[in-house]
Amino acid sequence: MLNTLLLIALGLLTALFILQMRRSLKRSTLVNSLINEYIDRPNDPALIDTIYAYCTSDWRLRRIMKRYGGTRADIETLFQKLLVWANFKKGRRFVPISAFFFAGSLAYLLRNKDAEPKKLAMRMMNFFHI
Repeated sequence: MLNTLLLIALGLLTALFILQMRRSLKRSTLVNSLINEYIDRPNDPALIDTIYAYCTSDWRLRRIMKRYGGTRADIETLFQKLLVWANFKKGRRFVPISAFFFAGSLAYLLRNKDAEPKKLAMRMMNFFHI
């Protein structure tokens, strides 16, 4: 009986791991494609629409958006602030885009949406080890 319960628990943990890895890979693919597509034209409104759509469709990010009352206008304002001090690409990261796709960075941005652009950019660069 105990072996059966342990086997079921192991199966559930394995399934959870696989689902989270799939989510992570899909997110990384989307972020990388957005960076490659919009690196030369960061002021395209379609980029903000895509970021906002992802934030409201992902189950983790949607809860953060709801908790802090995040709107499309907030995303756009924060994006413009990040462009001031973090408008460069390093590796597969471009802070103004990448910052909105991770729970920790999105929560920080929405909590501190009135902060100075330099403070936000420095915190996001630290978050991504840039």
